[in-house]
This record gives sequence, structure tokens and C-alpha cells, in this order.
Amino acid sequence: MEHTPETHSKEVDIYRDTWVRYLGYANEVGEAFRALVPVSAVWASYAVATAYVSADALDKGRKAAAAHAEDHGKAARVAVAVVDTFVWQALASVAIPGFTINRVCAASLFLLAKTTRWPLPLRKWTTTAIGLSTIPFIITPIDRSVDFLLDSSLRKLYGEGEKNE
Repeated sequence: MEHTPETHSKEVDIYRDTWVRYLGYANEVGEAFRALVPVSAVWASYAVATAYVSADALDKGRKAAAAHAEDHGKAARVAVAVVDTFVWQALASVAIPGFTINRVCAASLFLLAKTTRWPLPLRKWTTTAIGLSTIPFIITPIDRSVDFLLDSSLRKLYGEGEKNE
């Protein structure tokens, strides 16, 4: 990569530009393994993903506070940054993908039981593989759908200029 002043000035967002972002996928992995692990492990995966979402939202609030330290509307800008990030992440990283992988895996396990004579352990491992392989394909459509949903609703309340990128 060529080093330009812009390259040096861009701050790395650990929640979006590093391996930490993969913690947001924890619940999807948990859902994919639901047929094989205790339900407490699935719930633990949701705890990890929710901690990631919360940390990202707080980080965006901290950055908004620093960027608008002298502004009279600082509190509102911080609130918008936190709420926008939390709602977006909660929908795009936890709720919608978790539900999607859960249903893909439930349907897969059901269909494998009806259409094959495979032993249950093989059906469960196949279901997990299907769930895991589905994750990369659902990310972009879910992200774009949540962008559209928030742009069409919540973000209208605080104006397009406040959108937290």
C-alpha cells in the first residue's frame, strides 16, 4: 500500500477493520452449532456478539464526543452515534443473522431427516456445515437491508447527516 498523508491520518476502527469484527459473528456460529452443543453454548455466543455490539456502540459514542468536544450539541451527537451504531449492529450482526442461520439449520435438519437415511450425528454435522457455509452469503444482503431500513426510519428522526458510518 502506498503511504500517503490520507493513509496515515485514517484511524483504524478495531470493531470494523481488525479481527475483532469477527466477534460479531459469534451468534451465527453458535446457531450453526446448535444441533451439536448445549443450548448454553448458543446463548454464550449471543453474549459474545452482544458484547461486541455494545463495545462498538460505546466506541462510536466516545469518538463522537471527541470529534464534537466544543459543540453545543455534543450530547445529542454522542447519543445519535451510540443509538445508530447499537441499533444497526443489533439488527445486522445479531438478530437478523441469528434468526436466519437458526431457520436455515432447522430446515436443513428437518429436510435431511425426511429425505435421507443418514444417522443423526451425520445429519447434525451436515446441518452445522450448511449453517456455517451460509454465513458469508447472508452478510451483505442483511447489511444492505438494515441500511435501507434505518435510512427509511430511525435515521430520518435525526437527519441523514448524522448517519454513523
